[in-house]
Amino acid sequence: MSSTQKKSTASRISISLPAPLCDQLDAMVVARGHASRSEAISKMISEQLVEHQQQLGRQVMAGTITLIFDHSKSGLQSRLMKIQHKFLKEIISSQHVHLENHHSLEVLLVQGPGIRLKRIADELITCKGVKHGYLNVTSTILPPIY
Repeated sequence: MSSTQKKSTASRISISLPAPLCDQLDAMVVARGHASRSEAISKMISEQLVEHQQQLGRQVMAGTITLIFDHSKSGLQSRLMKIQHKFLKEIISSQHVHLENHHSLEVLLVQGPGIRLKRIADELITCKGVKHGYLNVTSTILPPIY
């Protein structure tokens, strides 16, 4: 099969944007180092589809839960640890770093159904003393551990 006979792996679509939005898109393409508008838009659509799948909760996903919390808050570290132990199947690993002013940064590597990962993140993030938390997921999953 010659290169002209190979099937294209991309589909073409056409969109219209207001000029100011297009200008902002072009600025973002340059700032993030994308090769083209198409690449940037493709990445944004992919991220939104992952978010959509997470909300539906049917697909196994991998990701991180990032927490910033006040480690001097009485009982908080114990509460966070109890929640993590409750979800041993989904929490693959964690890293804890001490920050300034009694704060800590903890990053958990997680994998499981999107809806379950959201539940874990919500339980951790809503603990009193957690200043900021975020779940970031992808539809690409980890290979089997054993």
